[in-house]
Amino acid sequence: MDRYERIVLLHRLLRAARRPVPLARLIDELGCSRATVYRDVAYLRDALGAPLETGGGEAASFRYAETAAATFELPGFWFNSEELAALLALHAVVARADPGVLSSALAPFRARIERLLTEHAGGQAPPLERIRVLAQGVRRLDEHVFRSVAAGVLARQQLRFLYRARSTGNETRRVVSPQRMVHYRDNWYLDAWDEDKDALRSFAVDRMRQVETPGARARDVPDAELDAVLAAGYGIFSGTPRAIAVLRFSAHAARWVADTHWHSQQEGHFMADGRYELKVPYANSRELLMDVLKYGPDAEVVAPLPLREEMKSLLALAQRTYQRGPRG
Repeated sequence: MDRYERIVLLHRLLRAARRPVPLARLIDELGCSRATVYRDVAYLRDALGAPLETGGGEAASFRYAETAAATFELPGFWFNSEELAALLALHAVVARADPGVLSSALAPFRARIERLLTEHAGGQAPPLERIRVLAQGVRRLDEHVFRSVAAGVLARQQLRFLYRARSTGNETRRVVSPQRMVHYRDNWYLDAWDEDKDALRSFAVDRMRQVETPGARARDVPDAELDAVLAAGYGIFSGTPRAIAVLRFSAHAARWVADTHWHSQQEGHFMADGRYELKVPYANSRELLMDVLKYGPDAEVVAPLPLREEMKSLLALAQRTYQRGPRG
């Protein structure tokens, strides 16, 4: 255990203790010598300003002063090596999934964490190239728009912006009460109450521009209502579920499907012949069918009948395209 870890553990032990902690216990918990414990105690008290008191008597003991024990915290960042490594991994995920959006804001924290990790490793820089994140389907995002939306969400202020619908290409001005930001499949969305539509809507942040805060306070929609309308259906095309899709996958695909999270209310089981049957609620069939199509002949939509017919139509159209041959 290095010094950072010992100081953090020592602080936690003293803060949680209701009575003085004997020296023998600290030696055992910290896994170090008597002299090292005394050095760490002195550093905690003299350098970090801990309200540390030494008990008298035959056996030495230590405690935090009762009046300050609940409020004293270690200054700055105090993490052990595993926690620092986890933070760097998280930073790598954010930086590579959203290059330029959050990574610039987090850069000072990354530099500080890297310095701490270098100190932990005896001066050797951490091999950051060993952490690799492959983002898929990331759409271009305006950093100013992202930060304006995030600020509106956290400040509970209404937002006004121009929004170009991907399905139609039409651009409209919207005024919304932002509720929460959602990172889904490497892209950002805004769940909001549309003041003109008088309903909950989800907006792709990459389709927003000219984001402004008109100054009005955003209305707060209860979490239960947000989840019922925007989180209950399948994927980002959510809404109140209108049906339960029954999907069956071949024995080959079953090994992957069974370990995949599709929906918080999904139900699945292996069939006698090794196939896997999955039941998942959905409100909009578009994204669900796109996901099923990825499995090709290893997947079958069983029910409900309208969903099965929709899949048959998609496959027939695809087949017609290939039968026609490539266009010049």
